[in-house]
Amino acid sequence: MEQNLTAPNQSPEAMLTATMTNLSNFQGQFNMDKSGYNPQMPGHASNHTMVTRQQPRTVKKVGAGIGLPYEVRHEMALHLDDHMCALTVALHQYNKHHWLSEGAEGFLSIHELLEEHIEKTTKHIDEVGERVARLGGVPTAHPVTQHELSYIKHEVEGRHSIRDFLRNDLEHELKIQEMMRKTIDRAHQLKDFGTVEVLEEVLKDREDLGYHLYSTLEDDTLVRGMTHLLDGQNDMAGNRPMDPMTKLQ
Repeated sequence: MEQNLTAPNQSPEAMLTATMTNLSNFQGQFNMDKSGYNPQMPGHASNHTMVTRQQPRTVKKVGAGIGLPYEVRHEMALHLDDHMCALTVALHQYNKHHWLSEGAEGFLSIHELLEEHIEKTTKHIDEVGERVARLGGVPTAHPVTQHELSYIKHEVEGRHSIRDFLRNDLEHELKIQEMMRKTIDRAHQLKDFGTVEVLEEVLKDREDLGYHLYSTLEDDTLVRGMTHLLDGQNDMAGNRPMDPMTKLQ
C-alpha cells in the first residue's frame, strides 16, 4: 500500500482551522432504533448457555429506583450508551497516541498531556456507564459493538504525525461536546436532572481537554527554529539515513 509521506500543502494554522470547521458536515445521530438483541450486531450472539435477564440497550420496566417514566429512562439510557461508546473509542485512540508520542515536545510533554486525557476519559466512561445502569439500562460492553454504535470512529491504523494524531483527537472532542449538549438539552426537556448533572460535569471536562489539544496545536513552539520558513518541507522530517556502524540504531 502506498504511503502518504508528502508534505502538507496547508500551514498548521490552516489545518487547525479546517479541523474546527469540518464539523459543519457532522451528522451526529443517536442510535434510538437499536434496542434489544439484533442478530446483525456484533456481540449479540444468542448461542450461549448463560441465563439472560435483560436484553442489551433496554431498561427495566419497574424496579429501577428512579422516579422517571419508563419512556424517559429508555430514551436517556440510549443517549448515554452512545456517549459511553464514543468515549471508549476516544480512549482507545488516546492510548495509541500516548504510546507513540515522540519528538522534543511530544515524548514527555504530550505523553503526559495524553496521560491526563486517558485518566479523565476512563473516569467519564465509568460515570456515564453508571448512569445507564442507574436508569435501569444495560451498558454496551462488547468492543466491536461499541465502535459500531459510536458517533465517532477510530482513525486508520499506523504511525502518523503527532500533529495529525492531535488534530484527530481534537475533532473527536468537538463531536463529543456537540452530542453531549444535545443530550443535556433533551434531558432538561424530560426533567431528567440527574442525567443533566452527570453530563454537565463531563462536558466541562471535555471542553478543557479540547482546549488543551487546541492550544498544543497552535503554531508557536520553542523547538522548531527558523528553517521551516526556508526549506519548504513544512517540518517534515523526511529520510534521515543512519550510519550503519552507529550504536544508536
